[in-house]
Amino acid sequence: MNIKIRNGAVTIGANTILEEVNLDINDKDKIAIVGRNGAGKTTLLKALITPTMFESGVGEEKFSITTLGKFKIGYLEQITFKDEEVILIDEVRKSFSHLIEMEKRINNLTANDLQDLNAINEYTELMENYKLLGGYSYKKEYEKLLNTFGFKEEDKTKKIRDFSGGEKTKIAFIKLLLSKPDLLILDEPTNHLDIATIENLESYLKDYPGTLIIVSHDRLFLDNIVNIVYEIDYGRVYKYKGNYSYYEKEKNIRYEKTLKDYEYQQKEIKRLRNIYERFRSKPTKASMALSKLKQIERMDLIEKPREEDLRTFKTNLDNLVKTSEIVMSLKDLSIGYDKSLATINLEIRRGHALGIIGENGTGKSTLLKTLSKIIPPYAGEVCYGHNLQIGYFDQNLAMQDNTHTVLEEFREYVPNLNYEETRRALGSFLFKDDDINKKVNVLSGGEKVRLQLCKILYNKPNVLILDEPTNHMDIVSKEHLESILKSYPGTLIFVSHDRYFVRKIATELLVFANNEVTYYPYGYQEYEEKKAKEIIEDNHEVKVKETKVNSNELRNREKELSKLEKSIAKKEQEIKELKNSLFNEDVYSDYQKVKEINDLIKAKEDELVLLNNSWEELMKKVYN
Repeated sequence: MNIKIRNGAVTIGANTILEEVNLDINDKDKIAIVGRNGAGKTTLLKALITPTMFESGVGEEKFSITTLGKFKIGYLEQITFKDEEVILIDEVRKSFSHLIEMEKRINNLTANDLQDLNAINEYTELMENYKLLGGYSYKKEYEKLLNTFGFKEEDKTKKIRDFSGGEKTKIAFIKLLLSKPDLLILDEPTNHLDIATIENLESYLKDYPGTLIIVSHDRLFLDNIVNIVYEIDYGRVYKYKGNYSYYEKEKNIRYEKTLKDYEYQQKEIKRLRNIYERFRSKPTKASMALSKLKQIERMDLIEKPREEDLRTFKTNLDNLVKTSEIVMSLKDLSIGYDKSLATINLEIRRGHALGIIGENGTGKSTLLKTLSKIIPPYAGEVCYGHNLQIGYFDQNLAMQDNTHTVLEEFREYVPNLNYEETRRALGSFLFKDDDINKKVNVLSGGEKVRLQLCKILYNKPNVLILDEPTNHMDIVSKEHLESILKSYPGTLIFVSHDRYFVRKIATELLVFANNEVTYYPYGYQEYEEKKAKEIIEDNHEVKVKETKVNSNELRNREKELSKLEKSIAKKEQEIKELKNSLFNEDVYSDYQKVKEINDLIKAKEDELVLLNNSWEELMKKVYN
């Protein structure tokens, strides 16, 4: 497949969102689309799905869209389900509705004993197509994906409406993967996913056989998957060949080089113009002066590179009130609502940054609410130190009143400021001019995050408790928040599924996994390294055990393998002969014989599948 777009633009209403789009999308490309919030990333994805959205851009090249080959597009956005009363297993099985319909038709035909030649021909064709389309393996395929994304057996009969937002995203993603599109388009696929699921997703997408386009603010996720980055900046699209880290480095190099080339060319133009102005009136020099002007006209003029849009929020967190050395002491603290989710014993010390990670639904947010005194402990206690001023950030972005304006919402939280002080405080978080009169209920996710942080940080809390603070943030805003938190002199306790963010900020970890909560006195990078080392050591132990299998047992396995291979070859020959027999006149003219032979073929194909599975398992034991 290939999609080529030259000098495309996209206008929505009276607003031109993208003004000069040049894209090349080839088979097996792994592409990231990056840019600030509001730059037009999602708009570009939608235009790729609906190319009629494109019109002629502002560039000099002729506008064109060309596609080669037939391909199916799959698009994952923030999906809503048509009917949330459907149970999980039925929703997932919709991806195989064509196979399920074939099964029903096959069963109907066999139930009626294949009474005529048309029925026999239909049955034979259906059985062939059913096998070619994966009819014997699709159940195993969706069961594997459900397990990979953390769904349990009891979840299969739950209604879609009973799942969380993150779980619904997983279900939508499973359905999309099962549809096997040639071009897979993902818009923020890691939102609401825990770290374990993100890592599973990465592993799958690295080996995805088709073409992949991702919009994501998860830098590590992009780094581990993509090989091409398209950046949207001021309505134009710029291409970088490499992963996200390469893009960041190359972008800075390209900007500096283009700026130097531009400045050099401007100096040269100025020099040539000065020569022209100086000598154009002198008869003996007029010809030479005119040649300098023509030299300028022949130049390929370099456009001055635009400065990157780095506008972001800022705050002052100096001179915090000092807390006691032990900020909080968790003594047999059990957290939960109607049942205990986890029990924790831990001392949280002044100036440390505790990162909390783990699977969704294990109690991380409940712990933060308990430490913030929003909900009481289920059992046990939290002993608080002296002089604590806690600032709590809620991932659900709950506001005092959604009908408030930005200005009213801030004043409700910080009432003792005059108008000018309030304007300055909001302006430092990018709420300029008329932005302060926007209603809270029309703010984007990123704007709500900024407003929450503005409210919380203005009072200079010495303990910050943050629940998924980077959700809805673009990468530049994430980097600036990281900068603020790295230099924050107070105590930080936060939950995040953004591994890059956790790696940058956390000085210690609390990990919710396998129904346990474990404390690690070091950051995420060391945690990853130790976890990888443990996996290597575990694998080594397994291999050492396997090498202890005595030579007699190995020889027995090799003999068994040889027998299996002979049985497989024999079974394949039997199936081939049975299929050939269907073309004999004494068979195809006898409906009952056709049905009996087809049933026998199906039975032998099932036996062949079992033999092949046994052969694969034995091969692993012999040669691994």
